Amino acid sequence: MTTISENSTAPAAPEPAVATGLIGFVPVGIARALTLGGGILSVASCFTAWTWTPRFPGDLTFYGSPGGLQMQVLVTGLLTTLFALSSYGVKGTRWLTPAGGDAALKLAALANFAIAWFTVGAISVTLGGPVNLEPGGAIVALASLLALLGALALPFERPKVLPVDPEDTGWDQFKHRAGNGWDSFKAAFATAPVRRLPSMHSSVEILIITGILAVALGVFTYGIGTEYDELFLGFLITAGLGFAAVNKSGLMQQAAQLTKKHQNLSIAGAFTAAALFPFTQTDDQYATLGVYILIFATVALGLNIVVGLAGLLDLGYVAFLGVGAYAAALVSGAPTSPFGVHLPFWAAILVGAGASLVFGVLIGAPTLRLRGDYLAIVTLGFGEIFRIAVMNTDGTSGPDITNGSNGIASIPNLNILGFDFGAEHVIAGFTIGRFANYFFLMLLIMAVVVLVFRRSGNSRIGRAWVAIREDETAALAMGINGFRVKLIAFALGASLAGLAGTVQAHVTYTVTPEQYLFAGPIPPNSAFLLAAVVLGGMGTMSGPLVGASLLFLIPNKLQFMGEYQLLAFGVALILLMRFRPEGMIANRRNQLEFHEKDETPATLAKAGA
Repeated sequence: MTTISENSTAPAAPEPAVATGLIGFVPVGIARALTLGGGILSVASCFTAWTWTPRFPGDLTFYGSPGGLQMQVLVTGLLTTLFALSSYGVKGTRWLTPAGGDAALKLAALANFAIAWFTVGAISVTLGGPVNLEPGGAIVALASLLALLGALALPFERPKVLPVDPEDTGWDQFKHRAGNGWDSFKAAFATAPVRRLPSMHSSVEILIITGILAVALGVFTYGIGTEYDELFLGFLITAGLGFAAVNKSGLMQQAAQLTKKHQNLSIAGAFTAAALFPFTQTDDQYATLGVYILIFATVALGLNIVVGLAGLLDLGYVAFLGVGAYAAALVSGAPTSPFGVHLPFWAAILVGAGASLVFGVLIGAPTLRLRGDYLAIVTLGFGEIFRIAVMNTDGTSGPDITNGSNGIASIPNLNILGFDFGAEHVIAGFTIGRFANYFFLMLLIMAVVVLVFRRSGNSRIGRAWVAIREDETAALAMGINGFRVKLIAFALGASLAGLAGTVQAHVTYTVTPEQYLFAGPIPPNSAFLLAAVVLGGMGTMSGPLVGASLLFLIPNKLQFMGEYQLLAFGVALILLMRFRPEGMIANRRNQLEFHEKDETPATLAKAGA
């Protein structure tokens, strides 16, 4: 008879899940009351003075009138208060948290704490210490801290974790404990499945979509119009953590359900909201940023066809933007152009897009049989060859075509059907300047690019691109002509970049080789374009648009950081890729691929196995 002896040193079974908070010494009732009270007190403090002197930007010396950073604390305080009321089950507020209130409440309290203490810290540093705070500043610091402590004390179901293996080394035991702690921390922000939207009349749904677009326009207008450094940094904190809180509440998922149901109407509404942006500005200063963001976003959406849909890593894509810009500049009547040709805009835009298309085919035909890193190296080389070629066609090192490093200057403004894009115009009582004129033109071109992206992505060729991206060998075995499909993607992406380049040439007045680098502190360049696609969400329509907007706006606003700008920017990108690798707006397939581990049960330790 055989017996099995028990090993007394074998690890115990996984510890049972218990419902406690990250801060366990505060009772649940008191924790929830602290969070609600801290949110209400934070809102109330925004109507008091925080400093005694107007030397701090925004002038926070007034009572009853929030200004500057106080407005951002007011927003996060309201979010905290509303989510706290919803967690209590107060009638009329449960719709705010269709995925449960506690996770959203924790992030809202964190956002409130972060922006409040950032403001208090900025006041102390700028004015020479916390002694310069008025009682309102001390109140908001204490209130936001209490709200955060209360939120972190809210109970959640801790995951089942395996105990430490006593046979492991000290370092392995530390890693095991750290992993258990990280799993518990993530579980604190876990949410329940989002409740389905109740049945509503179509007019109500359209009204809700209109409200969502109005909020998006307001947030973008506020962010692009921040006047000083502290206000923009505060905006990044408020928008980032506030968006995360709203996302955890489930409101974003319900909004996505609505926009998917009325997709065509939502796209039309988004373009209408974007067209209203110049009317929210008192001058042409921020319309300048708007038109450059549209150019950058249009090129990023073209790259998304190549990278996001077809899975081709292109590191020299900005060269196609340059080809379109140079081709249009050469035939648009610039005095420095050696051709002396002045074609109308419709012809110039065809020349720019056609030239980029031809270069896309010429580069793609001999190279698209390569895969992966080898293709990336070839496209990187093409980008550098283009820049060196336009540098050398100056009449000295080569033929006189592009004026070398001086570029093609004095490109005239567009004049379409008598409408001078370089002059101011009055529309409905609003004065529209030069950059606003080009903003509207780029909006029309972006509409064309979006239409091409949607139609091609949903077509048979689009499904072939996705098949090539997922597994080229399997796609070829199923009868897909991989070379032809990839060449179409490469040529289409190049022509869309050339389309944007024709407008860029007229907006900037001058095209030079230095505008089309692989990497640099100022977009557009190939590295920033690829980052916009990856961070925004590969294969999606709205992801690259959001990614391009952020990647253009943030470096522009962080110029005060000087040589540390790229360091801070790089750290932010690393964090985003670590915690949301599928991008800010990801399709379902990518989300499941990147978070496959989260859906599977935890594996056993080596001793347990």
